[in-house]
Amino acid sequence: MDVHRRVSFPAHSDEDTVVRFFDPHIHMTSRTTDDLQAMAAAGIRAVIEPAFWLGQPRTNVGSFIDYFSSLVGWERFRCAQFGVAHYCAIGLNSKEANNEGLARDVLDLIPEFALKQGVVAIGEIGYDEITEAEDFAYRAQLDFAREHDMVVMVHTPHRDKKRGTQRSIAVASEHGIPMEKLIVDHNNEETIRDVLDAGAWAAFTIYPNTKMSSARMVEIVRQYGPERLIVDSSADWGVSDPLAVPKTARLMLERGIARADVEAVTWGNALAAYGQSQQIDLDELAREPSPDQRQLFADNSVLRGQTPRVGESVSN
Repeated sequence: MDVHRRVSFPAHSDEDTVVRFFDPHIHMTSRTTDDLQAMAAAGIRAVIEPAFWLGQPRTNVGSFIDYFSSLVGWERFRCAQFGVAHYCAIGLNSKEANNEGLARDVLDLIPEFALKQGVVAIGEIGYDEITEAEDFAYRAQLDFAREHDMVVMVHTPHRDKKRGTQRSIAVASEHGIPMEKLIVDHNNEETIRDVLDAGAWAAFTIYPNTKMSSARMVEIVRQYGPERLIVDSSADWGVSDPLAVPKTARLMLERGIARADVEAVTWGNALAAYGQSQQIDLDELAREPSPDQRQLFADNSVLRGQTPRVGESVSN
């Protein structure tokens, strides 16, 4: 696939429709403006950026203040400059929950950011090594989500994934989280049945060489159908692909998955799940984006002195 053009449905479709994609788990703070241009060109119209760790442990609560501020501020602005609607999830990630003193300070900080405009969920939260400290942080954030009727994005552990997934669901249920507001991410063939049987949403991270591949995702949709399945990239600072969603959609179409099913798992289901936050303007997403690159954020722009584009495509 040419990553610098939008993905269109095959010629035998009723019409050659341009697809709009939603990548509901991508760490834009790790991506470049070149990535944003390629994403817009490939048809990615909206993203969700969940809070996560930065590759090395943070050492003080001030770094979290600045990070959460960037998720609701600068990154939202930066994406909009390329016609991509940016939403985020706020939470203490499971890996950093193990620094218990700092974790408690961050948990006290969550309410200052989680109810701001554009925040669609508490996340990504859950388990890494399934420690007592992780359990404490997870439960505290579940309680906050329940009290404020928020969607929850769960990070399932990379090791002992099945047990961690089952525990994540059970604890969420114990804390009164409605299953329709629980999105369990980083699934694979081993965990999908647990998630679907619980009534939660099953999201899948498509990576180039690890986790879930596009080809495996095709077979999952073929076997289970599209109901409550979500495709995302989780692209971050590591080897990952910010175009994983449109590339997977293309492969699905090539391998005979129905167009409506592809639309569901790469657009509609994410809107339905995270739209429960009441933070997503569906009418805005339905319109063709019209960025105004004359705008500034804290007296800063993404252009570095280049000529701004107004009301035209900025994807090339």
